[in-house]
Amino acid sequence: MLRAQPALPENACLMRKSGLDLRFERACWSEGKRIVAGVDEAGRGPLAGPVVAAAVIMPRTAMIRGIQDSKLLSVRRREVLFQQIQKEAQAIGIGIVSEKEIDRINILQASLKAMAIAVGRLDVQPDQVLVDGLFVPEIPCGARAIVRGDRSCYSIATASIVAKVTRDRIMVEYDRLYPQYGFARHKGYPTFQHRMAIRLYGPCEIHRKTFHAARDS
Repeated sequence: MLRAQPALPENACLMRKSGLDLRFERACWSEGKRIVAGVDEAGRGPLAGPVVAAAVIMPRTAMIRGIQDSKLLSVRRREVLFQQIQKEAQAIGIGIVSEKEIDRINILQASLKAMAIAVGRLDVQPDQVLVDGLFVPEIPCGARAIVRGDRSCYSIATASIVAKVTRDRIMVEYDRLYPQYGFARHKGYPTFQHRMAIRLYGPCEIHRKTFHAARDS
């Protein structure tokens, strides 16, 4: 159970407008954990490409209007918010684990590894990490998993946007190398068009061979 909440920051009304609040962060601050990072990943479900995680530390005074789970935002809105997060964040770390590593250790372990890499690449090391999902990576600071955290925790939602935009840009670059698969459109997810392209052309170098739908049928 969360502890009694301290007073809201002056611009807490802005957070209410965004659909999120700082209750998880405030609980950490009330425990003396001054620097809190949100962590999330993008790319667990696709048939191709890496899994990308982001760790983001937002200062308490930098509340960005409209922060939300990246999956609920349009491409254009994600890009705008991504730029704002980059401008306002105290620190951002990115972790990328390739499709080959995903095949070697499985997607869950690869996601946790990407998260650990992201936290390790923060210029400012956090006292506490809030992670979307059920599991936490092995990191040297405290970590807490929050189910559907990308829809309830401001810091995690910022990380979800950074991870999603970063991964989408990677897949657009891969589209230039493998245009027949349409990666720029579906970003590697198992759409009908993507599955048909695999059936027609077979899997390419960036397909996850341990994912059944990514194998040449």
